Amino acid sequence: MGLIRFPSLVSSVNCFGRSRSLHERNYQSDVPKGQLAVYVGETEKRRYIVPIAYLDQPLFQVLLRQSEEEFEFDHPMGGITISCNEDEFVKLTNKLKAL
Repeated sequence: MGLIRFPSLVSSVNCFGRSRSLHERNYQSDVPKGQLAVYVGETEKRRYIVPIAYLDQPLFQVLLRQSEEEFEFDHPMGGITISCNEDEFVKLTNKLKAL
């Protein structure tokens, strides 16, 4: 017997097996391939799109560890939330661009 595939069902389930809402799928679709949306700010969060390659950078990993300590795996904005000064984040990403 042949294998039956359900492409619409597969595309709506992320790697953790949780079904994403239509709003989440549409909002995340504006992030280009090879990029990642992060939310930055101490009080009001602002969305930034950064290259996935930043995940390998030690300076960026420090921010991710701090985020993990504060938020664990519960990110209220739906993406990675980094609670730091927005100006410091911009300075860091500018340093990473120069590498």
